[in-house]
Amino acid sequence: MARALEALGGVRALWVAGSLATGDHHPGVSDLDLVAWVERPPDRDALTALHRRLDDGAAHGLGLGCQYADDATLADPATSCPTWTHGALVDRTVSGVTRAELVRHGWSVLGPAPATVLPAVSDDDVRAAARAEVTGYWAMAARHPRWFRDPVLAELALTGMARARHELATGQLLTKSAAIDRAAAPERLRELLRRRRAGEEVAGWPRSRAA
Repeated sequence: MARALEALGGVRALWVAGSLATGDHHPGVSDLDLVAWVERPPDRDALTALHRRLDDGAAHGLGLGCQYADDATLADPATSCPTWTHGALVDRTVSGVTRAELVRHGWSVLGPAPATVLPAVSDDDVRAAARAEVTGYWAMAARHPRWFRDPVLAELALTGMARARHELATGQLLTKSAAIDRAAAPERLRELLRRRRAGEEVAGWPRSRAA
């Protein structure tokens, strides 16, 4: 991907965030969360074609996502940027959690390291990022209870709330795997979460109870 982006031009760096940065990546389960620092918003048709080639080829089944952030996006957390995720190009902001992952744990595939470009992230910044996740996406999702019958969303909610509680209390990031032990759920359900995180096919997932 770095070679393909260099061929497109205007890319200053390609950074690794998410579970791969924090050491919690599980092949076949975890997504690949990347951020490209670009000189200007790239051509959307060219980006779409590039990612479709990758998704059909070298990145098939890897959940490869990437945000294309220029200086304006990096300077203003409220500014959105082109984002390839789940097979589509949309516009999203680079979240506070992603910024914290980049500064505290991220590394570079191409160009300078993220910690040399982005401002330092304080514990209060992490708390603010966690608060934004809870009062933003999760507050919206809570108004759609049927969504949580999807095992993937139920798992994300249980680990997401545990991560947010930890981050609000300590100002430190928490991985998804570590969050399972802190999930507000019965031990049997936590064990199913561990097995799913390890890549096992879990039969009889308790949809209603998890929701």
